[in-house]
Amino acid sequence: MTTQKRISIKTRRNWEIDAALLISAVLASLSGIYFLYFVIGGYQGGRNPMYGQTILFDRHTWDTLHTWTGVIMVLAAIVHIAIHWKWLLNTIKRSWKVVTLQIKPANKHARFNILINSMVGLNFILAAISGIYFLFFPGGSGAYQPTLLFSSLVWDIIHTWSGVLMIVAAIVHFAIHWRWVVNVTQRYFERRTKSNNPATLTHVNEVGS
Repeated sequence: MTTQKRISIKTRRNWEIDAALLISAVLASLSGIYFLYFVIGGYQGGRNPMYGQTILFDRHTWDTLHTWTGVIMVLAAIVHIAIHWKWLLNTIKRSWKVVTLQIKPANKHARFNILINSMVGLNFILAAISGIYFLFFPGGSGAYQPTLLFSSLVWDIIHTWSGVLMIVAAIVHFAIHWRWVVNVTQRYFERRTKSNNPATLTHVNEVGS
């Protein structure tokens, strides 16, 4: 009989949070790409003749989708950071010691992983803060919009390009951890399938007894 390693409660919880983070990030990214290519750069066919093109949804629906998937992404990220807080602190301490040459540098894979995680984290913070700005001060990047620290145009640029850099770094991060994602996802759904199958449960109980 083949014994399959059980997935722990902690791993299941991490997978569910990561799944919520991934889905909301993908939706926020797609809606952000829509605004980058089909809205920015003109008004009603001005400098950008593709302004206001309907791709699946209209502009206002994309705007709503971008706003609230962004909110969900921020909340999921906060939970994700809280769960991995100790690991995050240890990584920051280790990274700082590597930078100041207080300890022997980590191997190339570890240094690259730290670099990508830092890029994801930094650009996420910038995208989230600028997104929160537009959540409280909606209306685009016009000259007469309320300002906080920067003009609305600068906030718009920060939000756009930090989002682009975050997407690129997140794709690399996802590729690095692809094996873990596939492995845990398979085990997650296999366990749920078995738990929902009475015949499988009976078989497991009989074997266990």
